[in-house]
Amino acid sequence: MIEFDNVTKTYEKNEKDALKDINLRIESGEFVFLVGRSGAGKSTFIKLLLREIDATKGVVRIKGHDISKLSKSQIPYLRRKLGVVFQDFRLLENKNVYENVAYAMEIIGRPEKKIRKKVPLALSMVGLSDRMYHYPHELSGGEQQRVVIARAIINNPSILICDEPTGNLDPETSKDIMRILLEINRHGTTTVVVTHDMNIVRLLNKRVLTLENGILTGDSSKGGIANV
Repeated sequence: MIEFDNVTKTYEKNEKDALKDINLRIESGEFVFLVGRSGAGKSTFIKLLLREIDATKGVVRIKGHDISKLSKSQIPYLRRKLGVVFQDFRLLENKNVYENVAYAMEIIGRPEKKIRKKVPLALSMVGLSDRMYHYPHELSGGEQQRVVIARAIINNPSILICDEPTGNLDPETSKDIMRILLEINRHGTTTVVVTHDMNIVRLLNKRVLTLENGILTGDSSKGGIANV
């Protein structure tokens, strides 16, 4: 599903290797944590997957395809296969919950009939059926993150990438968010959670990839509680 084959990314500005000789494979349907301190290379990892940047050396593959070979016009189609959950929500303040989620379908030309059917289902999955017509400023941080998750999964991505999804949330709300991500993963979506919250990582019996100064120093499973 996701492969990094001897991937190095060097930023010309400071000639520093943000990632160095990364070799890993994430199988279809896996749930994986990517951990590391600030500056370890986590953001570079995400940008490579999204084709926001290209590797300096090596190959990044998604579903067996070398994504560096995609033309500019093909990159949006790659990104449609990837759902992304950001720490800072990035919700449209002038749209309500339903409209924020529907917008992700509208911009790729999905018919209105399909939107009306799918959006309530996605909001039900994240526990927001009763907040459908509220605006972002009327929601708690945890509720806003649930909207972001619903928006990320509305187009049935094969891969869900979560960038610090619990970074601004209290411990109990963080657990609620992880329950939702686990449920999405159980439905077959490959899930990569980038985090520095080791408390959440320790709760789950999932694979953990560890980055230190751009080097993959660990690839293991942590014993813990499988259900949050």
